[in-house]
Amino acid sequence: MKLIQLPTLAFEQRVKQELEENIALDDGKEEENEDDLYENEYDDQDSNEDIVVDDYLNDDEIPDYRTKANNYSADDEDKTIPFAAGKSFHQHLESQLNTFRLSDHEYEVAKFLVGSVDDSGYIRRETEDIVDDLAFTQNISTNFEEVEHLLKSVIHKLEPTGVGARDLQEILLIQLKQKKEKPARTLAIDLIENAFEAFVKKHYKKLLVKFNCTEEELKAAIKEIEKLNPKPGGSYAGNNKVAEQIIPDFTIRIVDGELELTLNSRNAPEMHVSSTYANMLLGYKESKKKTKSQKDAVQFIKQKLDSAKWFIDAVLQRQQTLLVTMNTIMNHQKKYFLTGDIMNIKPMILKDIADEIHMDVSTVSRVANSKYVSTPYGTKLIKEFFSESMKNNKGEDVSTREIKNILEIVIKEEDKKKPLTDEKLAKILKEKGYPIARRTIAKYREQLDLPVARLRKIL
Repeated sequence: MKLIQLPTLAFEQRVKQELEENIALDDGKEEENEDDLYENEYDDQDSNEDIVVDDYLNDDEIPDYRTKANNYSADDEDKTIPFAAGKSFHQHLESQLNTFRLSDHEYEVAKFLVGSVDDSGYIRRETEDIVDDLAFTQNISTNFEEVEHLLKSVIHKLEPTGVGARDLQEILLIQLKQKKEKPARTLAIDLIENAFEAFVKKHYKKLLVKFNCTEEELKAAIKEIEKLNPKPGGSYAGNNKVAEQIIPDFTIRIVDGELELTLNSRNAPEMHVSSTYANMLLGYKESKKKTKSQKDAVQFIKQKLDSAKWFIDAVLQRQQTLLVTMNTIMNHQKKYFLTGDIMNIKPMILKDIADEIHMDVSTVSRVANSKYVSTPYGTKLIKEFFSESMKNNKGEDVSTREIKNILEIVIKEEDKKKPLTDEKLAKILKEKGYPIARRTIAKYREQLDLPVARLRKIL
């Protein structure tokens, strides 16, 4: 079960770990030996008794425990994970400290502040806590005033602009104040400094009255704010993080009008029991004198062989489970995979698939939650194909995914000067044949990460 839930890259690492830890397991990269002999079944033996080596060896047959099979896609893409080159974000910040005239003491405090900056560019700790940490962990005595002074005179002057701010309001102000002055920016600074909450909540009428400005002037100020970067750390390319990769676990192709499913070859490593241990057992069998140390060694070998066979069987079971589960999902959503039309996604819950393949719901969940499938329409997370069903006004079962898609389109096409309330959205969907309550609209909107009407409003 643990192997099943691993996505392709994590599974690769797990296989690599097992190969490193168990030398009775071979990945087939070395030349094979005809002495790879290992019986399928054997009995546990007491280490104090003579071990019957014949239980471990079979001279008549060479079982092949390899997990490679010809129903897996032969994708030979580069398996290495690229890393970003260059300086890290914090190295980039620290190198800039040398451009300031600082005493050794000030440099150490500033360096500690740089180390407190998170990947987004914020320092999310109280100044008093930083003062305490400097004293207890670095043995550097400072005070609130000095730390605040170094923050404003040094850290807030570093590139990218805005780094070291404690919250969004401060980060926007730092960026605005370092730009050249012009009326729109002056008003933008005033908005952020003196009416930040009203600005965030888009209370535009209140802002027009408070600052005695025209709608065009307010628009220009908001445009200046929209140009700013709320996460300056995220814009630094040299942060040396692992480049994000999505490696599809499955591939679905359309061949002669029919769907063809393959499992990524990375999920089908070639493994078999190593000949080394089989030869050691053979040597023990032929030895006339059986010492205690030899018996202990054979007992150890037995454990390694047990572990190797168990792992190979578990990998095979993982492959079979992945294929049978995804094949059932593919057939259930055949109309979508043939057309790519999201409206063709049928209602489907985990239990539907679990019942069909006679497996537990938790098994299907493990496959769906962490696996991706490459389709003619892009790479998709498998859990996206699962959704509850609802009745339309014709009494037909429709997928909640279909309803969410329509809701998203309606919101996208609304007049942003007068965005639609949840109640109006419910009325529109009802007219389209989907009788849904307002609270359900609110739930779907939140799942789509779409804000309430007031926060979708623009001038």
